[in-house]
Amino acid sequence: MKRGELFDYLTEKVTLSEKETRFIVRSLLEAVSYLHSNDIVHRDLKPENILMDDCLNIKLSDFGFSCVLLTSDKLRELCGTPGYLAPEILKCSMDETHPGYGREVDLWACGVIMFTLLAGSPPFWHRRQMLMLRMIMDGRFQFSSPEWDDRTATAKDLISRLLEVCPEKRLTAEQALQHPFFQSHQRERGVTVPPRQRFRVAAWATLACVRILMRWRQARPVTSLLLAQDPYGVKGVRKLIDACAFRIYGHWVKKGERQNRAALFQNQPKALLLTFGEEDEGDL
Repeated sequence: MKRGELFDYLTEKVTLSEKETRFIVRSLLEAVSYLHSNDIVHRDLKPENILMDDCLNIKLSDFGFSCVLLTSDKLRELCGTPGYLAPEILKCSMDETHPGYGREVDLWACGVIMFTLLAGSPPFWHRRQMLMLRMIMDGRFQFSSPEWDDRTATAKDLISRLLEVCPEKRLTAEQALQHPFFQSHQRERGVTVPPRQRFRVAAWATLACVRILMRWRQARPVTSLLLAQDPYGVKGVRKLIDACAFRIYGHWVKKGERQNRAALFQNQPKALLLTFGEEDEGDL
């Protein structure tokens, strides 16, 4: 875990693309689904409590408000961060006759987080906290900022179904993972390759190419068997043979004509050189 909190990443980027948001929210919902399957409710989900690495893999942190909650049980304690509180938490604190709240509060927080990632600002905010809490209780939010102009309808629909005021109508973690926002991109995983990782890959690829080239250009041992089978296959020997052939047969190549190896070997060697060779052999 090198990068840090999701909050810091969002502060740096201001808004995230749907591709990044899809990857992060899917992982978040999978983590929430795992908690709920083990009868645990977090109650304080927010970007500050989500840790992430360079590949956008996340981990939940700060389980100070979490508790064990069976399916049939309800909670009444007021806890969490104001901007991420579900309406039933606020209503429960104001009305003694309210039946309480359950694990659905975590899904409301997931909706707030998803909205914030795509828009760069929370869905419920006001300078006066009481007015902000009233907006939460009424479920009043809008996709009116310019950031939503190029967002897909499936993303807006998932947020709307997570920010459902009635807990019974709100999507569960398993239902949210089956939403079309995720279904059309089931195979989508690694969404971002950090610059440092791209540089490492490029450096290793360059080094591998250099090593292959150096090994290919490295001098290889030449055996007598290889010379007998293919003397022209060795560059140094090929140059030596061509030089000797030109010294012997070069007088037959007319000036101005294009010299080629075939023309050299179509003629007989110089008589003087042959005679000189025979005389040397007789003397020896």
